[in-house]
Amino acid sequence: MSPRRNRPKGADPSGSSGRSAEDDPPGRYGGWQSTESWQGEEWTVRHVAGASAQGKTYRCPGCDQMIPSGVPHVVAWPEHSGVDDRRHWHKACWNAKDRRTTRVQRSRNAPKF
Repeated sequence: MSPRRNRPKGADPSGSSGRSAEDDPPGRYGGWQSTESWQGEEWTVRHVAGASAQGKTYRCPGCDQMIPSGVPHVVAWPEHSGVDDRRHWHKACWNAKDRRTTRVQRSRNAPKF
């Protein structure tokens, strides 16, 4: 018996270099996608359903809190960027991004992920 493959056939062994976020299949995240303008740039915004957000936790750049597995959220990235620039936001944090301060202040003992 041969060992299990962790990557699809033909995947780049060095990781995600050269991949665009648009290369992901549209139904993979179980949500819908749109384009929004923010800070003078066009951003691609993908809404992720809770059932599709299984297995990983993410840190929201808006509030600096964790997004637990299974919670609906938003994935956003500048339109000209690739997969490495995607950020996972709480829906409320993405909607309030213009009302937030420019820098989130962490407490002295907070982990810096």
